[in-house]
Amino acid sequence: MLVVTVDRIPGREIAEVLGLVQGSTIRARHLGRDIMAGLRNVVGGEIKDYTEMLAEARRLAIERMVKEAEDLGADAVVGVRLATAQTMAGAAEVLAYGTAVKLA
Repeated sequence: MLVVTVDRIPGREIAEVLGLVQGSTIRARHLGRDIMAGLRNVVGGEIKDYTEMLAEARRLAIERMVKEAEDLGADAVVGVRLATAQTMAGAAEVLAYGTAVKLA
């Protein structure tokens, strides 16, 4: 499955647009991580626990989007975007979305 952020795939023609596909996950903060993040905020630097948590959330959201595209019989997902939104205090949704297409 090709997954690209551009609207076209160089050298390939889009034969059919199958529609919007998306995948998401919601992650909540962890008290232990919050304590360490607070300490890191005092001294500065990267908060690696949060970096890893968000990287995993993006990976999972993309996997779910690809699964939805595969279920439609797509060869690729074009125009892929990622969005993040706070859903409640201490929790955020990561959303991956794009257009599922069949290639010629």
